[in-house]
Amino acid sequence: MGRDLSGATATVIGAGVSGLTSALLLAEAGARVRVLAAAPPARTVSAVAAAVWYPYRAYPEALVLGWSRRSREVFDGLSTDPTSGVILREGLERFRTPPPDPWWKDAVRAFRRTPDGGWAFEAPVIDMGRYLPFLLARLGRLGVAPEIVPALRTLDGAPASDLLVNCAGLGARELAPDPTLLPIRGQVVRATNPGLTRFLIQDDHPTGMAYVIPRLDDLVLGGTADEGATSLDPDPATTAAILRRCADLEPAVASARVLEVKVGLRPGRPSIRLEAERRASRTIIHNYGHGGAGVTVSWGCAEAVVALCKLTMQSHT
Repeated sequence: MGRDLSGATATVIGAGVSGLTSALLLAEAGARVRVLAAAPPARTVSAVAAAVWYPYRAYPEALVLGWSRRSREVFDGLSTDPTSGVILREGLERFRTPPPDPWWKDAVRAFRRTPDGGWAFEAPVIDMGRYLPFLLARLGRLGVAPEIVPALRTLDGAPASDLLVNCAGLGARELAPDPTLLPIRGQVVRATNPGLTRFLIQDDHPTGMAYVIPRLDDLVLGGTADEGATSLDPDPATTAAILRRCADLEPAVASARVLEVKVGLRPGRPSIRLEAERRASRTIIHNYGHGGAGVTVSWGCAEAVVALCKLTMQSHT
């Protein structure tokens, strides 16, 4: 992206995947970056994500397609680095009633229809337990480490800097403020992997969505998408239902041992907000509302953030 931001100061709000990726590209562009967050990366919804590349509940499709394609290209490159936690997997998506081809099919490799009316494709799977530390390590080498500031209540209360980047996810509901943000509760099960190497998805399973995502050392089994629900407490009945659905999808799951149950709140919004807002004497770059595709669009959106920041600095010179 070039070092057009040398000498600029940037404050990034949020330490999930969107905030960390935006901060990394800003620092690589030469900005002096601070990352402020209400919680550390390991406690964000990004840490809960199954994180297979898939543009789920993110809009508008025309923009999401470009951001997703660019992110997939970066993840493809990162898959050659064993420290990144990124691996390329073949996956299958199944349906009770065969639908038309998905709108995102041109953004993935090796897309093909399957005899049962579903489709297969290759996509990155991102092991967030490794990937978030990977991003933090890259930021650390640039002298950037997240600062936990739970008392921040509004963007207007953020420290003075040339650039303010809002990657607060669901927190932007209060910080921006933005009442259009809606929590979409997701519960997942982390389990041992009985030897699976391809991911499986069925969004229209009769009892709810089902997905089986094999990572490097475990499986992520899901899931739920409960709009408006806010509880972060795992529900045992939901866990049992997830295990049943996933065993229907892939019988080998029945032999997996549950390691952990996790819950996160996806930041749902009618459309991703990625734009510059002039407010009083400062410009705020918003990058939030990614629905269930925060990881999938992370690099494409972060590059757009840097481009907006460069335009902002040029307009001030």
